[in-house]
Amino acid sequence: MNYDFTTVLDRAGHDCLAADRIPFEGVRPDAGFDAIPMWVADMAFPTAPPILDAVRARMEMPNFGYFALPKEYYESIIDWHRTRNGVEGLEPKHIGYENGVLGGLSSALQAFTTPGEKLLVHSPTYVGFTHTFEDTGRVVVHSPLKRDENGVWRMDYEDMDRKLTEHDIHFAVFCSPHNPCGRVWEREEIERAMAIYRAHDCIVFSDEIWSDIIMPGYHHIPTQSVSEDAKMRTIALYAPSKTFSLAGLVGSYHIIYNDHLRARVERRGILSHYNEPNILSVHALIGAYRDSADWCDEMIRVIDENLTYACDFIYTYFPGVKVMKPQGTYMLYLDCGEWCREHGVSIGELQKRGVKCGVIWQNGETFFLPDTIRMNLALPKSRLMEAMDRLKKYVFI
Repeated sequence: MNYDFTTVLDRAGHDCLAADRIPFEGVRPDAGFDAIPMWVADMAFPTAPPILDAVRARMEMPNFGYFALPKEYYESIIDWHRTRNGVEGLEPKHIGYENGVLGGLSSALQAFTTPGEKLLVHSPTYVGFTHTFEDTGRVVVHSPLKRDENGVWRMDYEDMDRKLTEHDIHFAVFCSPHNPCGRVWEREEIERAMAIYRAHDCIVFSDEIWSDIIMPGYHHIPTQSVSEDAKMRTIALYAPSKTFSLAGLVGSYHIIYNDHLRARVERRGILSHYNEPNILSVHALIGAYRDSADWCDEMIRVIDENLTYACDFIYTYFPGVKVMKPQGTYMLYLDCGEWCREHGVSIGELQKRGVKCGVIWQNGETFFLPDTIRMNLALPKSRLMEAMDRLKKYVFI
C-alpha cells in the first residue's frame, strides 16, 4: 500500500466524538478492555496526505478574512464527478455550498413543504434524516425496504406508490447509496423509483454523500443521470466528508440543475444566515478532489477487505445474525432479532454486552428497524479483528 491504513490513532482527547463519547448512557467498558470506537460514521484512518498539504499551504497565508469561493473549488467538483461518475454538463452555477447535508435537507424541506406536511422516505432511515424531519415539523411516512431471497435490500415500489397516493405526498427523500443498509442502487432500480416520483409530482432530495465509497464490482449511478425528468426534479447533496473523513471541517454542496429548485433552496439557505463556508474546508475539498483519487481507491480496497472479513466472521460464529455485505459505505447493519430470540437476550442487553467488552457500536433501532446494530468498519484491520474476537468471546455466547 502507498498510504497508511494500519496505524492505530489514539484520537481520545483530540476533538473526536467517536472516541470521547459512548452512546449508551451509564455503560462503560469493563476493566481490562480499551474502547474500540465503531459507531460514529467517520474514519479512524489518517487523512489523505494531499488534503493535509492543501490545508498547510493555505495556512502559510496568515490571514483568514472574508473570501469568495475560488474557481478551483468548482473546477475540482466538476472534474471529480466527470472522472468518477461520468457526469457531463455540470457547470459552476449548478453547484452551491451547503453547511452539511442535513442543513441542505432542512433548507429544501422549508422551501417546498410546510410544517405538518407529509414526506416519504425509505426505512431503515438514517437517524439524521429523522431529527431533521422532526425539527422542521414535517410528518414522516416510511416505505420499508425488503430483503429478497439472497438477503439483498430492495425497494418496495408498490408500497411507495400506495403511500404517495394515500397521503398525497409531493416530497421524497432518497438515499443513494443507502445508509444504513449499504445498497448501491442499480440504474433500473433508480429509474423505476424516479418514475413513481414523477407520477406523483414529487420533488426528490437525494443524499449521495456515500457515493465515493463503492465496493469493487459496483458503480454509483447519480440519481440525476437516469433521465431528463430526474435531472430536473432532484436536489442532490454531496460532500467529501465521508470519503475523506472531513466532517470536522464541515463542507457539503448541492447539485441542482433546475433553476427554480435551486433558487428556492439557495434563498432558504441565505435566510438562515448559517450557510457560509470555512476557508480551510474549501481548500481541503480541493486537495481531496484534485489530488486524492489514488488514496480514495486504496481506501476502498481496505474497506472491502474489512467488510469481507467481518461478514465471513459473522456468518461463521454468530448464527442467527443476518447481515448483507455492503455494496457501498463502510457501515455494517446487523439484524440480531433471530439470535436474540433464540438466546433469550434483548437487543438492549446485547448492545450493552458489546460496550462492556469495549466494542462501541451503535443502536440500530434508531434507524427504524427493531433488533438491529450499526457498526463502522473504517478502522485498521487489527482493531477490527480484535473487536470481532471480543464479540465472539463475550457477546454472542
